[in-house]
Amino acid sequence: MSNLDAVAGYLPKERQITDQDRRRALFGSAVGSTIEWYDYFLYGTMSSIVFAKLFFPTTDALTSQLLALASFALAFLVRPLGGIIFSHIGDRIGRKKTLAVTLSMMGLSTVFMGLLPTYDQIGVWAPVLLTVLRLMQGLALGGEWGGGVLLAVEYSPREKRGLYGAVPQTGAVLGLALGNIITSALASSMPQEAFLAYGWRIPFVASIVLVVLGMWLRNRVDETPSFKKILATHAAAKVPLAQTLRYHWREVLIAVGAKVIETSTFFLYATFSVAYMIGLGYPQAQVLNIVLVCALLAFPVMLFFGRLSDRIGRRKVFMFGTVAFIVWVMPYFWLLNQHSVAAAILAIGVGFTLIWSSYGAMIGTLLAEAFPAAVRYTGMSLGYQIGAALVGGPMPLIATALVAHYGGSYVPVGVFLIGCGVVSLIAVGLTRDRSGQELDD
Repeated sequence: MSNLDAVAGYLPKERQITDQDRRRALFGSAVGSTIEWYDYFLYGTMSSIVFAKLFFPTTDALTSQLLALASFALAFLVRPLGGIIFSHIGDRIGRKKTLAVTLSMMGLSTVFMGLLPTYDQIGVWAPVLLTVLRLMQGLALGGEWGGGVLLAVEYSPREKRGLYGAVPQTGAVLGLALGNIITSALASSMPQEAFLAYGWRIPFVASIVLVVLGMWLRNRVDETPSFKKILATHAAAKVPLAQTLRYHWREVLIAVGAKVIETSTFFLYATFSVAYMIGLGYPQAQVLNIVLVCALLAFPVMLFFGRLSDRIGRRKVFMFGTVAFIVWVMPYFWLLNQHSVAAAILAIGVGFTLIWSSYGAMIGTLLAEAFPAAVRYTGMSLGYQIGAALVGGPMPLIATALVAHYGGSYVPVGVFLIGCGVVSLIAVGLTRDRSGQELDD
């Protein structure tokens, strides 16, 4: 039998995907993504309320806060490197094996954070070791995101690809919510002294249970149909990064631009606003609860926008959300400054739950559709992670510095975020909407 005959006999079998296969892929993608984002965002929440005091103590509270936020941002700088390393494996060896490595790496880094001595116990080694573990988280997430999205998208039927692609994206809000639930419950159920002494460690160490669950679920999922076709036709790129930069650099730049609004606004709500509202006088537990509720409500809204994109197209939904944010950003800050719980709920509810969910649900599918299967993992990861490194990680630090420099005014932060929106509008406007086409055509 010739190689061509072997391929011809092999390919039809790969097209016979059962509903059970798709359900397993979706569930494995969603749970794994939720665990990864839980681990990753837990650091962001703790940097605002714990790490500044225990790992970056100085004589000035603002300086400690900035140092803690800087350590949070450092992980974003290595996310592109993680994307390059793990997407190379994902495009050469397979999505499934790569995801096993990234999930394990993220989980172990998080557990060790919960076991670290503080600055008072080991001095400068405490922030150094914490930062090293944070960098490991960044490397892991750099490789995890693309594979998690492809696990869902490459199993999806054409007419539901937007919905399937939104499922792993909900891992971001579910992971954030899970972290806030545990943190809020611990912070409100024990004295602050006890929380700072040992309570904050519990969510980090508990991550090991979630990682074992995620590994078990993903192990039950077969390799994606798209990658099986690559293997069957011997079409794997020898050096995916080189091929991506040579033939698909334009798509990478568009991906970077699209990511700007999604990442800047997510960390506006998930990280910066937590510290900002506490600084305005909102009780810490109240702030965490507001973000928690809005994150949970974003879950069904993201699925709605994912399904809507299957009907009207990815680009329309993404651009609608971006324009809506540009209009909403100044009223958002004004509402927070009313020192009213109802106003704060309205601000974050509209901004996070409704507006962010529109383009947050789209980003994975939009980028997956921009690249061919042989370099899909590499191309989408590279663009996504560079955008996150340029804007997402530094966003809380930039916003905090702007507010401090301009005497507490939120206007400069709003202007910065509007600029992010304009960049993404231009980038997404240059994309070719492939919503109604087969993924691997």
